[in-house]
Amino acid sequence: VQLVESGGGSVQPGGSLKLSCAASGFNFRGSHMSWQRQTPGKELEWVSSIFNDGVFKTYADSVKGRFAISRDNTNNTLYLQLNDLKTEDTAMYFCAKGWEKNIQTRGQGTQVTVS
Repeated sequence: VQLVESGGGSVQPGGSLKLSCAASGFNFRGSHMSWQRQTPGKELEWVSSIFNDGVFKTYADSVKGRFAISRDNTNNTLYLQLNDLKTEDTAMYFCAKGWEKNIQTRGQGTQVTVS
């Protein structure tokens, strides 16, 4: 299983970013996927999950209405659109195989800094 995130960066409050996750080594089309984030000194936080077919999606209350999860099963890629970013969204963002807190594996992460 390999998950490689990209798209992080530094933005001002109110800005936007789109994170991508290239997946390989497993049946991506058949797998529910998630995004998590972590700030140094804090616990890993679940952000969003998407069903394998992309139909059903869930979000943490802290990001609902601002973030959007999506996937491209043809190209084995998971996305997270981050809008109206706030300073408290600053974190390392991880792509993960699994549903909400039931995670089997995650990538190395991509840093998002809002300041």
